[in-house]
Amino acid sequence: MSSGEWNVGLISAAVYTTASVLAAGAFFAVTVLTGDYSWVARVGGSAWVFLLSMIILMPTVTPWLRSRLGG
Repeated sequence: MSSGEWNVGLISAAVYTTASVLAAGAFFAVTVLTGDYSWVARVGGSAWVFLLSMIILMPTVTPWLRSRLGG
């Protein structure tokens, strides 16, 4: 594995993790501001959104960044 591939992997991991955390945070904020949900539902839903976002973004962000950065 070359240094360029390693950098693309780290950058893509930072990108899809940050996007997933932001999506989970947005979900949590919306449930706090609107609706009458329990804390378990809010935290559990946020965790679910985070996991689904990671599953969706991992295989899409890495190849996109690899082609974009020429890795």
